[in-house]
Amino acid sequence: MTYCLGLRLNDGLVLASDSRTSASVDDISVYSKMHVFDTAGDRVIVLLSAGNLATTQAVRSQINRDLANANAERNLNTLAHLDEIAAYVGEINRQIQQSVAPAADQAAGFNPEATFLLGGQIGSASHDIFLIYPQGNYIVASRQKPFLQIGETKYGKPILSRLADASMSLDLGARLALVSMDAAMRSNLSVGPPVEVAICPAGKHCVERRLKLPENDPYLHQLALAWNKKLGAAFLDLPDPQGWQLHDQ
Repeated sequence: MTYCLGLRLNDGLVLASDSRTSASVDDISVYSKMHVFDTAGDRVIVLLSAGNLATTQAVRSQINRDLANANAERNLNTLAHLDEIAAYVGEINRQIQQSVAPAADQAAGFNPEATFLLGGQIGSASHDIFLIYPQGNYIVASRQKPFLQIGETKYGKPILSRLADASMSLDLGARLALVSMDAAMRSNLSVGPPVEVAICPAGKHCVERRLKLPENDPYLHQLALAWNKKLGAAFLDLPDPQGWQLHDQ
């Protein structure tokens, strides 16, 4: 499994992903889930993936083939709007899953489904994030809840639900994304480093900054220790329950 998230902030986008594709006692595999495409200068497109690795690789390969084909009717450069790109990625995803469906029916436990987060900006239009489902449909990040997640979302969601705010800076957004990722890694073996973070400032049409933090990265370790310490201190400062009623034993 995996965990990926995207923050849609007023100043731009923050995208983060882990790199674990499988985890067992004697087999841990890693593969980057963050794909930055070489598009025209008026746009930036980043795709985060979760689900079946063969499907996500096939989707990325088809997108790159279309991008390299000057005669392609549709690719990341010819489509004028982000929602059209989301629909395009969803269609490719659905077609690839359908192509392996007979094998999936025959192999017990095999699931070809994949889910994607698409983040980007085209021209002067607003930057945005889309969640693309295995069925090909999609949703966009709301202005009231400026984040989307895929994969093992439940452990990293509470901190996002409490603190994610569109007005926060990109640096604070990156810190929040890493704290959310730390919660997911701490609670679920199937989520693990290297952790990747990309920052796309609004209007610049590029990934301006990108981090790749390995398992023993000093900052990841420092962040986890500091967060644990401050959580413990905050817990001890909470008021005790009031209004107890005494009952005879």
